[in-house]
Amino acid sequence: MNSKLIGSLKLLATLAVAAFLTFMAVVGFGENKVFSASAIKKGLDLAGGVSITYETVEDDPDAEDMNDAIYKLQLRADAYSTEANVYKEGTRRITVEIPGVDDAEAILTDLGNPGALYFVYGAGNITPDSSKESGYRLSKTIDEIKEADQIVLNGNDIADAKAGTQEAQSFVGGREIVVQLFLNDVGSEKFAEGTAKSVGQQIAIVYDDEVISAPRVNSAITGGMAVITGMKNIEEADRLAATIRIGALPIELTEIRSNVVGAQLGQDAIKSSLIAGAVGFICLILFMICYYRVPGFSASLALVIYVGLMVFFLNVFNATLTLQGIAGIILSIGMAVDANVIIFQRMREELGKGLTVRSAMKNGFKKAFSAIFDGNVTTLIAALVLFIMAAGGVKGFATTLAIGIVLSMFTALVVTKFILRALYEIGLSNEKLYGIAKERRSIAFVKNSPKFAALSCVLITVGIVAMIVFGVKDGKALNYGLDFSGGTSLSVNFSDEYGRSMNAELEKLVSDTVSKTSQITKVSGENTYIIKTMEIDKDQRAKIVNALVDRYNVDESKIETVNISGSVSSEMRRHAIIAVVVAVICMLIYIWFRFKNFNFAASSVIALVHDVLIVLMLYAVVRISVGNSFIACMLTIVGYSINATIVIFDRIRENMAEKRKKETVTEIVDRSVTQTLSRSINTSLTTFVMVLSLVIFGVDAIREFAFPLMFGIVAGAFSSVCITGPLWHLMETRLLKHVEE
Repeated sequence: MNSKLIGSLKLLATLAVAAFLTFMAVVGFGENKVFSASAIKKGLDLAGGVSITYETVEDDPDAEDMNDAIYKLQLRADAYSTEANVYKEGTRRITVEIPGVDDAEAILTDLGNPGALYFVYGAGNITPDSSKESGYRLSKTIDEIKEADQIVLNGNDIADAKAGTQEAQSFVGGREIVVQLFLNDVGSEKFAEGTAKSVGQQIAIVYDDEVISAPRVNSAITGGMAVITGMKNIEEADRLAATIRIGALPIELTEIRSNVVGAQLGQDAIKSSLIAGAVGFICLILFMICYYRVPGFSASLALVIYVGLMVFFLNVFNATLTLQGIAGIILSIGMAVDANVIIFQRMREELGKGLTVRSAMKNGFKKAFSAIFDGNVTTLIAALVLFIMAAGGVKGFATTLAIGIVLSMFTALVVTKFILRALYEIGLSNEKLYGIAKERRSIAFVKNSPKFAALSCVLITVGIVAMIVFGVKDGKALNYGLDFSGGTSLSVNFSDEYGRSMNAELEKLVSDTVSKTSQITKVSGENTYIIKTMEIDKDQRAKIVNALVDRYNVDESKIETVNISGSVSSEMRRHAIIAVVVAVICMLIYIWFRFKNFNFAASSVIALVHDVLIVLMLYAVVRISVGNSFIACMLTIVGYSINATIVIFDRIRENMAEKRKKETVTEIVDRSVTQTLSRSINTSLTTFVMVLSLVIFGVDAIREFAFPLMFGIVAGAFSSVCITGPLWHLMETRLLKHVEE
């Protein structure tokens, strides 16, 4: 069988796979369109879900207890979806919003079940059961155990629980994994009395009628602190500690309403976002084919396969897709394109040296591998840390990003190579079809670095000054949105049924009347809309109510208005910040290890901070709303920045290893940045076009995310080209007193 026939068969097979994946992503299988894009679980902003509002039984609940209840409900709601929102309404109400479900009754009991955690003693209360994870089950009901007065503790007696280690009590020694249990004053007294009665017996820890652990009591426990031993590993200890922590709510709640709500962004926003994505993707493919020719066609076909696989795996992993998840996909598409661009630029350089197309293809993939591998693995490390440590939308971002990174590496290094070889084998072997790069004269990036640094300092200073000025003037350095600072919620019942989505026009009405920041949600099955906006005073409230009455003839007496807290709690923010810091540290360590030079790691992190500060300046000056989209934007910029920087550092590392005679470190840095300049421009341009389409075709909520992201792409390109190389040079040759040879 000749090579032309083999190449034709390979190409036909690839086209068939691309067609199949496209069909699956667009149409799917069966009535439920399994594995299609429409079958992906979507968040509240894209598809809606269940909204449940609780009210405290107590008339004047303690503020600390309310915050604790919100946090614990958030952890419970996360079991249904990482994109769940929990926030306070007024002083006595808590609202839980869970995307992707439409049966409120199925989750009401679990979410609002105070006192669901019990510590039970008495030998006859549990029975061995190998089918249970703990190895035990209850042999009596909780009510029967309560009647027998055999409850040692309930969840309200627990102050905290966490996994830890202690010196092992066995003769072998060493350390063992345990769960540390901390009790409040009441719980300490009850536990001391209960354990005194139970020495030599087991105490069953019961959560929602399931025995989750049954430790044995060795002696009476006083002092308000105990440890649970026998943990198999740290994961088991973490799970048990987490279950104990969320096992009870500190206040009693009653459910006052539950609704199925529509998409927060509205169907118009979703439709316009899909159009924007399609336009951006088509522009991306056209650019790749026009600029890179045959390799560009192979990359475009590989990207089609990538998108199909992305849709498939989002379905397989049951990921919840939100605006932040879309940010992760945009970043991973940018990295997929970047991997192809790195390969093609390497191929052009090899052709410029006089190699044949076949040899250039082989060397191009070989030389591009380290940059692609290090860039993707570094970002993947960050995604995994965010997934493990963060919550809510940050976890959704990390999920889509991690899936995208793995797929982008596979499609770039395997699928693109397969298609390229097939195209070569069918006769597309003329080097003109691949492009030839001639070595450019090096640009003096190091020499001009003070000018670049001055520009960055000016922009960052503008941002700092703006935050100080607005902080003094308005009391808010940044324009915190609903997700962060809360606001006012209006429930409006329209007397007439409108046969259209009103999200966009209600958003405009609110914008024209009181605030440019709003969130509109329709209650499913009713002609009721929930309008959330920044906190408004009595006069502003009257203004928006009058506008609704005048335009839609609504009954003013049926408009319910309450103040709401931010859906991103202080605990979630703290977890997100800690997760990002840990992720950056892990990336720094990996870069240090791979490049065997701390200056590379330090320079990349400084450049990352630079890009974040530049975009923060935009938020401060333009007063863009800081909410969940802000978190998504910043995380995307972090991933984009680190990947772009590593590509340049990889070239510096390579050129340092192949140092020319009498070539200085300055010349190596300038040559390395110049060699990767086409890659930096093309990758930034393709990602910029993708995001620009969202700015042009998207609604305000989408633009609020896309515009600063677009600005961040420019900042990332600037820092990777103009800041990182010269910064590494400074650290390598000046700060550490190295001598150029």
